[in-house]
Amino acid sequence: MISLVLKPRTDDKRWTAARSSAPVLVLLSGWRVDADGTAHASLRCAGTRGGSAKVTASAKAPDVAGAARVAFTLDVDVVRYPQEG
Repeated sequence: MISLVLKPRTDDKRWTAARSSAPVLVLLSGWRVDADGTAHASLRCAGTRGGSAKVTASAKAPDVAGAARVAFTLDVDVVRYPQEG
């Protein structure tokens, strides 16, 4: 498992959401944003096969209409654990 911690932003934007491009490989859980603006999520391997996924976190200004924009990207490579026997 990987713990993702995003520090509070220095601009007027706040972390709004995180997602995995391949939830069959990397599953996100526990997304939350603290009162100080720090965002947290847990990432874990969701299966037994290997591959790659992009984990992205979006941010936007709270008083501006429109969709949030991706402000953080983490490339995750999942390597299949070798089986014995």
